[in-house]
Amino acid sequence: MAYKILVLKGDGIGPEVLGEALQALKVVARGSALDLEFKEALAGGASLDAHGTPLRDDVLKAAQDSDAVLLGAVGGPKWDNPNSDKRPEQAILALRKTLGLYANMRPVKTVKELIPSSPLRPEIISGVDLVVVRELTGGLYYGQPSEKRMGAHGREAVDTCFYTEEEIKRVLRFAFELARNRRKRLTSVDKANILATSRLWREIAGELSAEYKDVAVENVLVDSMAMHLLRRPRDFDVIVTENMFGDILTDEASMLAGSMGLLPSASLGDELNSAGYRIGLYEPIHGTAPDIAGQDRANPLAAILSAAMLLEHSLGLTTEAELIVHAVEAVIREGYRTPDLPAAGAKLVGCKAMGRLVRERIENQEPGA
Repeated sequence: MAYKILVLKGDGIGPEVLGEALQALKVVARGSALDLEFKEALAGGASLDAHGTPLRDDVLKAAQDSDAVLLGAVGGPKWDNPNSDKRPEQAILALRKTLGLYANMRPVKTVKELIPSSPLRPEIISGVDLVVVRELTGGLYYGQPSEKRMGAHGREAVDTCFYTEEEIKRVLRFAFELARNRRKRLTSVDKANILATSRLWREIAGELSAEYKDVAVENVLVDSMAMHLLRRPRDFDVIVTENMFGDILTDEASMLAGSMGLLPSASLGDELNSAGYRIGLYEPIHGTAPDIAGQDRANPLAAILSAAMLLEHSLGLTTEAELIVHAVEAVIREGYRTPDLPAAGAKLVGCKAMGRLVRERIENQEPGA
């Protein structure tokens, strides 16, 4: 069957790293006789410049008609006008909400050869293998009212953190199921000593734990979690938390792997695609890095690994996904590095060369090897 993939390359380094991810998918498709149909469109700042909107309706419709979406980072200083009612990031929020993508899955795993690239001591990060599940369609990023206004004493602003029972329950259940298929440990992160939304979160986590008696559950306050991620990251398996907390904690967790340029992500919901798997949006967790855009210095590995997650979770092609993962591991093992991963004796390469190296390793593998 033919699989439809929408490619939104984004802004800054987005087109560079997504270009390498797209090429990796094409190599896998040729070698495994897959029928992957790619459609490219604009989103974010590029769409604002070309069409006056961060996401056109026809592009949103194309996303709904696709089996999966591969997305580059959006935004940058060019569009950072706080008074504008149109911002690049609105494209991501619209995609998540329209496609019902409520669970953002971000795996963090240390690679032995990259341990020297992390600012943390080797004995702390060696053996880390965790997944953060971030709730994606509720909380402060979507709550209303959200506005800047004039008040009795001058300018004021308000953002609303709002969650329903169902929004919390579905992402917690997603995380429980994930933990059940891993090491059966779940850490639920909240701010229940202060926030009403967090108290509801913790209450529902306790109720669901009765259904998952085989999963050990720990409740941790978000400020404590920020410390524990750097003190004892090996103790964690699946971490689940609300939208803003997850956004912040996963950027922190990227340092366990050595660089944000290494971490992929999958945003998933309950809607199934034509292949019978979850429709998903796949993107590296890093930003647009406009300071290095167009200089062939970006690390494409997070984008390439996001493509591997796409094959696995939205198309059910685990063997083909492993071809990409093994190729990335081989390139790292051989000592190749982009500038974000400085190391003594490393073979420094640019974005295009790193992508080419990964493709060559894919081609040298046998499917299922």
